[in-house]
Amino acid sequence: MSDNPLANYFRQPSIYIGLPSKGKFYSKGSIDIPKNGELPVYPMTATDEITYKTPDALFNGSAVVKVIESCVPNIKDAWEVPVVDIDLILTAIRIASYGHTLDVDTTCPNCNEEASYGFDLRSVIDNIKSPDYKDPVKVGDLEVYIKPLNYKDINENNIAQFEEQKLTSILQDSDMPEEEKLKLLSEAFQKVTDLTISSMVQSIDYIKTEDTVVKDKKHIDEFLHQCERLTFEAIRERIVNLRQLNDIKPLELKCKACEHEYIQPFTLDMTNFFV
Repeated sequence: MSDNPLANYFRQPSIYIGLPSKGKFYSKGSIDIPKNGELPVYPMTATDEITYKTPDALFNGSAVVKVIESCVPNIKDAWEVPVVDIDLILTAIRIASYGHTLDVDTTCPNCNEEASYGFDLRSVIDNIKSPDYKDPVKVGDLEVYIKPLNYKDINENNIAQFEEQKLTSILQDSDMPEEEKLKLLSEAFQKVTDLTISSMVQSIDYIKTEDTVVKDKKHIDEFLHQCERLTFEAIRERIVNLRQLNDIKPLELKCKACEHEYIQPFTLDMTNFFV
């Protein structure tokens, strides 16, 4: 307990949330789940807002981590937060800091009328559910158990893909000799393929055979490189489907001008979500 006479004026929790993961998939010591399962969420401080306005910190993920650990102190290591919890946590922080209404700018695809709609973020929280990771992918005698990526894995994969895409774009527009360009482009595409397999390795909790349980990531990586195509595709399809189940549902809008009903994709764009 602080001995500061102003302690009673420190920020207080604004809302409480139950995590879709229910605390599963976190490493030991990275989260402290209260007995009632409800985590307090505090408003952002001025320091948190400054952190979010630092481009480098936002790009490398450290801004998200620092703000989560500041606003949800029960989370001790935000790099360990599984993807199934990320959107709910960030939405809760946004509600605690700025209120539950978010203005969404959109253009009607029918009449091109531009408008802004007030969107209730509480509906996002109500609709976020964790997919069921209990059922394995069964391929012959193998049972492949999937788990959600954590924020560290997601961030590293996003940065690597961004760098490779940027390199590919630069190479395509460069004036270097065609043979050299093709060689570098081939290497870049190979790295993208490797990133895809690396992400799949990270998404596999373990593989169960008739005789043993395989958790060693090197063994799983080698298996994905050497297994037949149908096995690979079955695993990748399950991973993709589970990720899509966790996506925030698009907004159903009605144009104010022509009353045309349409769907507006909604994502948590960190560059303008906390404003």
